[in-house]
Amino acid sequence: MTKKQRKALKRIIISVVLLVILKLADRFVSYGELELGAVPVGRVLRFLLYMVPYYVIGGDIVRKAIRGIRNGEVFDENFLMAVATIGAIIVALVDNGDYTEAVAVMLFYQIGELFQSIAVGKSRKNITELMDIRPDYANIEQDGVITQVSPDEVPVGSEIIVKPGEKVPIDGIVIDGNASLNTSALTGESIPREVHTGDEIISGCINMSGLLRVRTTKEFGESTASKILDMVENASSKKSRSENFISKFARVYTPAVCIAALLLAVVPPVINLLLGNPAGFGQWIYRALTFLVISCPCALVISIPLGFFAGIGGAGKAGVLIKGSNYLETLSAAKYVVFDKTGTMTQGVFEVSKVITAPESGITTEELIRLAAYVESFSSHPISKSLKKAYGEEIDTAKVTGIEEISGHGVTATVDGHFVAAGNEKLMKKLGVSYQVCDAIGTLVYVAVDHRYAGCIVISDLIKPNASVAIKALHKNGIKKTIMLTGDAKRVADSVAAELSIDEVYSELLPGDKVEKVEGFLKELGGNGKLAFVGDGINDAPVLSRADIGIAMGALGSDAAIEAADVVLMDDDPAKIAKAIRIAKKCMRIVYENIWFAIVVKLVCLLLGAVGIANMWIAIFADVGVMVLAVLNAIRALFVKNL
Repeated sequence: MTKKQRKALKRIIISVVLLVILKLADRFVSYGELELGAVPVGRVLRFLLYMVPYYVIGGDIVRKAIRGIRNGEVFDENFLMAVATIGAIIVALVDNGDYTEAVAVMLFYQIGELFQSIAVGKSRKNITELMDIRPDYANIEQDGVITQVSPDEVPVGSEIIVKPGEKVPIDGIVIDGNASLNTSALTGESIPREVHTGDEIISGCINMSGLLRVRTTKEFGESTASKILDMVENASSKKSRSENFISKFARVYTPAVCIAALLLAVVPPVINLLLGNPAGFGQWIYRALTFLVISCPCALVISIPLGFFAGIGGAGKAGVLIKGSNYLETLSAAKYVVFDKTGTMTQGVFEVSKVITAPESGITTEELIRLAAYVESFSSHPISKSLKKAYGEEIDTAKVTGIEEISGHGVTATVDGHFVAAGNEKLMKKLGVSYQVCDAIGTLVYVAVDHRYAGCIVISDLIKPNASVAIKALHKNGIKKTIMLTGDAKRVADSVAAELSIDEVYSELLPGDKVEKVEGFLKELGGNGKLAFVGDGINDAPVLSRADIGIAMGALGSDAAIEAADVVLMDDDPAKIAKAIRIAKKCMRIVYENIWFAIVVKLVCLLLGAVGIANMWIAIFADVGVMVLAVLNAIRALFVKNL
C-alpha cells in the first residue's frame, strides 16, 4: 500500500470511529435541551461535532471541487459530491435532522476511491514489472579494469561484460562465454534460454549464470528494452472508442444531471406554490441532492479505463505487448488472421538438405555451395545464413563485388570475376537463364554462373512446434479464416499450409503483392470484423501497417516490423496470437458489462430518486457500490493464466 493509500485509510478509520461515537452520543445526549437564551446551543454543538468527521473524510474533496471551479473545470465527481453532501448538511441543520447521511456519503465515496486506487495499483504493478527490464548500467573493460557507465554512453560495436545476476543492458552478440538467461520479463515464460558464443542476445534479460562478453549491435535507445519501455509508457495515450465515448459522455452527462437536479429542487415547489399547496422545498432539495449523488459517473469514468489498463497489464505479463487500448479493442473484433510464413509459422532455421548440380556446368557440389554462400555473403536473410553455415568456412568478402539484391527474386554479384546469380525461378527468368525445375519440397535456390544454369540448392525450414495448435486455437476463438502469404515457392507454401490446416495460401508474392492481397481481404470483410496480420521480417512492415491490427514476432523480429506493429509477441510463439485475442475479447466483455451495469443501475436509481423512493443510502449504493463492483469486475482482466 502506498503512502497516499495509507493516509486515505487512516482518514477513513478516524472518521468511522468519530461517526460511531457521535451516533452513540445521539442516543444518550439530548442536544435540544442545551440552549443559551434564544440560541439553540445544542443544535449548533451537534452540527459542529458532526463537521469534524465530515472534514476529516471530505475536506480534500471539497478543496478539489473549489480548485476545479477556479480552473473552470466545474462539473466533475468532486463537485457533485461536495454539492450533494454540503446541501444535505444544510437541510439537516435547518430541519434539525440527521447529519449521518451526508458524512456517510463522503465516507463511502472515499472508501470507493481507496479501493479503486488499490485496484489501479495492482494493474499498474504488472506494467511496473515490465519496467524492471530497464538496465541501470553497462560494464566496459578499460585497461583490464571494469567500469560501470550509463547504457546511453555505449556506442555500437563496443564490448561490454555482463556478470551473473545483471541485466543485459544493450542488444548484441556474445563473443565469449556461455550462460542461462532469464527472459520472463520479456516473454512471460519462466524457462531460461541458453546462450553461447555467436548467439544474439537482447536487452532486458537477466544473466543467471556465467560471464558473458558481448559486442553491442545497437545503441541503447534502439535496443529491445528501450523499445518495449517506450511501447508500454505510450500505451495509455492510445485510447479506444469506448474510452473516448465515456470521456465525451461524462462531459455532457455531468452538466446535464446538475441542471436536472437544480430543476428538481426548484420546479416542483414552485408548481406547488402556484397551486396553493405547501412548497415542500426541504423535501425536493433532499431529492435533488440524492439525485446528484446517484448521478456521479465514477463507475464509468474509473472502471472503463481501468479495464483496458488491466487488460494491457495482464497481456504484458503473458509476453504480449499491446501498444494501446484502441488496438486491444480492434484485436477483439478480428475475424481474419493473415500470416507470413518464414519466421512466423516456421522457425526461420534453414538448413541445406539437398544439392543438385547441372552435369553440363562442370561445377561440383562444394563449388556450387561456395558460390551461393559468397553471393549471399552480405545478406542477413535466414537463407543466406544457411548457405554460409553449409559452406562452413570464412568468407573473403573482398572477392565479392557488384552485389545487387532484387526484391522478391534473389541476389546477383561478381565472385572471383564470374557473374553469379542465386535466387528463385523468377530470377532465372528475369536473367534469361535456361534452367531445370527442381522436384523437391523446400526453398529452392537456383544458381547461375556467367548466365548459365549451374544447379539448385534445396533449403528446408522447420515448422514451429505450436504453429498447428495456434491455428486450431484461433478457429476456436472465433476466427473465421486463416490465410498464409509468402514469397516462397508454391509447393513449399502448399505443403506448410496443408500441414497446419490453414484455410487459404498464396505464394510467390512480392511485398507489394502482400499489401494488395490484404486490401482484397479487407474489402471481403467489409464492416463485419477486423483483419490481423502476423509477420516478422522487414518486408512485412508495409502490410503490418495496412492491416487493421499488425502483430509482430518480437524476439526474433526486425525493428521495422516491431515499429510498424500494434501488438508484439515477445517469444515468437504463434500460440500467443490466440491468447492475445482471448485477452482482448475478455477485456472488451468486461468493459461492456461495466458500461451496461453502471448505466442501467444509474438510470433506475435516478428515477427512484426523482420520485422520492430512493434515499441517500440507495444513492450511496448507486454511486460507490456500483463503482466498487465495476472496479472488481475490471481487475479480472489482469488474470490471463486460465484463459
